[in-house]
Amino acid sequence: MGKVAQKSAKYVIDAELDASGIVEKPDVVGAIFGQTEGLLGDELDLRELQECGRIGRIQVDVSREGGSSSATIRIPSSLDSTDTALIAASLETIERVGPTNADIKVGEIRDERVSKRDYIKKRAKQLLEDLNSQSPDHGKINEEVKKEVRTTEITEYEGFEAGPGAELSEEIVLVEGRADLLNLLRHGVKNAVAIGGTSVPDKLSELVDDREVTAFLDGDRGGDLILEELKEDGLVYHIARAPENKEVEELGKEEVHSRLRDREPVKFVEAEEVERDDEKITALQEKLEELVGTRAAHALDSELEIVSKIPAGKLHELEKNCHAILIDGEIDRDKIDRAEKLDADYIAGMEKSDMATSSEVELITRSEMAEVN
Repeated sequence: MGKVAQKSAKYVIDAELDASGIVEKPDVVGAIFGQTEGLLGDELDLRELQECGRIGRIQVDVSREGGSSSATIRIPSSLDSTDTALIAASLETIERVGPTNADIKVGEIRDERVSKRDYIKKRAKQLLEDLNSQSPDHGKINEEVKKEVRTTEITEYEGFEAGPGAELSEEIVLVEGRADLLNLLRHGVKNAVAIGGTSVPDKLSELVDDREVTAFLDGDRGGDLILEELKEDGLVYHIARAPENKEVEELGKEEVHSRLRDREPVKFVEAEEVERDDEKITALQEKLEELVGTRAAHALDSELEIVSKIPAGKLHELEKNCHAILIDGEIDRDKIDRAEKLDADYIAGMEKSDMATSSEVELITRSEMAEVN
């Protein structure tokens, strides 16, 4: 006998049965076949339809409570929607099941193809996403090719490794080493020159003659040393720095161009203009000793009298210009910036960070004599 498997059915009839007495599954199946026989003609006879595979196995789940019974009925169908609806309606004509009265109500006719379509759409989406993830992105390939080409563009110019635009450009960008140069080339900066270390070669002056020069240096102590040497030789006009404790070779495209856009002119201090006042420096160091352990900051006037007292962490709240600033804490870049804005000549602290340099403010620490930066 041919049966229609539920997975191959187009529709499923769901019905509920309520019986006033005790019934068994064979009673329900028998009532369905027996009481619908001949009702819709030979073409829609359930036995014939099941024989030829148009109607599947009738599924019945019976439950009992007290002296009554209830059941769920499911009938898979591969007929068209009209004939399936006729079969479903015929179930509601059944009045008895076994020895008891019964009532059957069709809840719904489910189109099984809807769930299959949903599955197909969901699965197709997954397959398409997998396919797209494996397909190369044209933009990424294009960018990777450009980067590879740029890394092969390193040339030698006047004995230095350089980008292809360094020889003819009116402006050049000085970097420390080959890795920095490669990174700039990857990001489209072609007029860079690598000086090859943390010391400035003597022949560099010939290279930068009559050009606008920007030093793009690491944000560490090595970068500070190179900057000081370049400033002493008067070779650099602008300065760009990587963020503190980062190197130029680590920067991405946006950060490279942002740092170069935000470069600052170098402020030179002529040697003859720097006059050390050892007596004042000693006095400031003595006053600094009085601050040890207070976590405070004092602003002093030209007579070294205190004009303002604030916590060391709130130096940004100082607004009135002063001659010197004493801090029970580290001198860092932010504190130096504040001192410069207040037109201070001195800033004294317990120690200073590697990035602490200034061409406008004299730095004094507790452990060493003042350093002119």
